[in-house]
Amino acid sequence: MAHNLILGTAGHIDHGKTALVKALTGIDCDRLPEEKARGITIDIGFATLELGDFHLGIVDVPGHERFIKNMLAGATGIDLALLVVAADDSVMPQTREHLEILGILGIHHGVIALTKCDLVDETTRGVVELEVRELVRGTFLQSAPLVHTSVHNGTGLDVLTAALTEACRAASTDRQARGESHSAEWFRMAIDRAFVVQGHGTVVTGSVTSGSVRVGDEVEWQPRGQSVRVRSLQNHGQSVSAVGRGMRAAINLAGVRHEEVSRGQELAQPGFLRPSRCLTVRLRALPEIGAPIKHRAPVRVHLGTGEVMAVVALLDRDRLQPGTWGPAQLFFSVPVTAVWGQPFVIRSPSASHTLGGGQVLQPVTTRIRRRHPELLDRLERLWDSDPATRAAELAWFAGPAGVTGADLVRGAGVNPARVKALLDSLCADGRLVSLAVAQARHHVLHADRLRELEARIDAAVRHLEEENPLAPRQDRQRVEGQLGYVGDEALVHAVVDRLLEQGRLRGDLRHLARAGYEPRLTSGQRELKNTILGAYRDARFQLPALADFERQAGGNLAVVRTLLDNAVAEGQLIHLAEALYLHAHWEPELRRLAREILRDGQGHTVAEFRTHLQTTRRSAVPLCSYLDRIGLTRRDGDLRYDAESSPQRASS
Repeated sequence: MAHNLILGTAGHIDHGKTALVKALTGIDCDRLPEEKARGITIDIGFATLELGDFHLGIVDVPGHERFIKNMLAGATGIDLALLVVAADDSVMPQTREHLEILGILGIHHGVIALTKCDLVDETTRGVVELEVRELVRGTFLQSAPLVHTSVHNGTGLDVLTAALTEACRAASTDRQARGESHSAEWFRMAIDRAFVVQGHGTVVTGSVTSGSVRVGDEVEWQPRGQSVRVRSLQNHGQSVSAVGRGMRAAINLAGVRHEEVSRGQELAQPGFLRPSRCLTVRLRALPEIGAPIKHRAPVRVHLGTGEVMAVVALLDRDRLQPGTWGPAQLFFSVPVTAVWGQPFVIRSPSASHTLGGGQVLQPVTTRIRRRHPELLDRLERLWDSDPATRAAELAWFAGPAGVTGADLVRGAGVNPARVKALLDSLCADGRLVSLAVAQARHHVLHADRLRELEARIDAAVRHLEEENPLAPRQDRQRVEGQLGYVGDEALVHAVVDRLLEQGRLRGDLRHLARAGYEPRLTSGQRELKNTILGAYRDARFQLPALADFERQAGGNLAVVRTLLDNAVAEGQLIHLAEALYLHAHWEPELRRLAREILRDGQGHTVAEFRTHLQTTRRSAVPLCSYLDRIGLTRRDGDLRYDAESSPQRASS
């Protein structure tokens, strides 16, 4: 099976990159009429090369300083680089800048080609080789093979092909050593070109950076968030049924208008990417720029194949000195899409030079407080080599919103195949907690965030208890209303239920109280409560009215209601209806008398229950409703039956 990899060229203008690719592949990457007329590469071009077990897609980039943005678009998704230096020109400005950019983009493997060797003598070639070796010292190309070539007489082309094969083997081995499972990854491709094919519609091209896609699949078109269907696929002009990681792809999209597509947009597995106007990053200022990157500096950000204006917010200082790293946020003029660890490059607003670059820590985030020690420590842990540590910190930053499997893939770099096992492990060791919420969903959040939410609920109950010291329990809706917005309402219900199950709160679906809380009654209130309870006990089934106690309460019926609620919470009274209560002492007697009247198996009216209970209709109606509610009787029209019998059986 052939391994698919992407090779990107790099180097100064007129150093022979395009000619070298043509000599290796037979393909001229300069496709634009302007490129032919001017004899320079303006936009990215593409070729393919078979190297034994490796199918190499080649992205040829322009070397002119004015077209660095095109070079950066082409460098997205490459696995290895071919740095080209002309023997008659040696190291030039874009040689240095391209090398810096490749380092920022995290390229680890490559080959150096010394071109136009037929134009200089051996001594000159030796001097240029020394200059190149000095340039790449300390970079990923420090130990890379340097091959002397000439496209005019074929010098070194076989040696270069062999060196590229070895570089492919090293890149492939490196990927396997990192444990990457591309078959389990989610599809993603940044668009670098779009055009219309007559009779077929819009076609977009790019390098597949992860996963695979097949004809007929639905993908998300970001940052629009629109679902589109893959109508057909090509790889270097050949129709294929699927494309995957390390392949160049041309994708024919159904229902997409060409003028709506632009370089920098992406296609991805549904739910994978989320647009954001803010990214948290680890940023490095290039040592060569000679000036620091300042807080709130405007910059051009090259992310994926896109170029977007942004403002830098340094999180731990006011100036990032050349050659140093620091945490920062980038605030964009338009939404962008990214994933954890994705490299980016920043250039000056005028696009005259490269300032630095780094990697994405948070692809979806909001503004972070500057110079906050705990936040800075947690941001540093987001770059930890352990996926579990990154996932836990991602959940902490998510707050009550919690995390999903897609969040871990996007925001912590977790392979989709490992998401479930990782979540189970983090929940088992107590760093994360999974709560069952509405509709059989599970909400996963950081244990610290759960404790914070529990503390807020406890504080809300305490606050209401202090406001209403006579009330034995507080209205649950009022408690939850005290919390302010915390996201998913179902989550709040789940956390309250958890506190009830743990005994840290007591109550039901309507009322809550802290465990051990007792209302603070004055001696006068306690005396009034005892008077009210005595009246209910003496009344038996002749239920008192609240107005009967208004005078004793100084005309304040609210106090009476509070004392009645207190008695209900303590189990001394049973709430039957809006303002009607039964003393708990008489509840067993009510059941006994009800069974007695139902013993004949016949249905009985409220009037018959009223006579049997020796009470009034005003009291009999709520008492009968209570018997229905507890399941002792069952109502059918105007009659009530023993709940264990049926009207048909009774009439027979």
